[in-house]
Amino acid sequence: MEFKLDFIQDKVEFFEAYDLKTLEKKINEQIEHNKAIMLMVQNVSHQMHIDEDGRKFFSAVVHFKAKI
Repeated sequence: MEFKLDFIQDKVEFFEAYDLKTLEKKINEQIEHNKAIMLMVQNVSHQMHIDEDGRKFFSAVVHFKAKI
């Protein structure tokens, strides 16, 4: 019987919220979860969009990479 472990090297996650405070909270929570599996933030990209009702909508993409 062979036992093999595969480690996550890269992980990309998407986040969205109607205000920056909520978006930041979601990202920070996931950063803490990913620290447990030894992933650190490699890159963050974000955008803001205004919908047809005039509300701001924020989104972010966070690229996590394994600590080596």
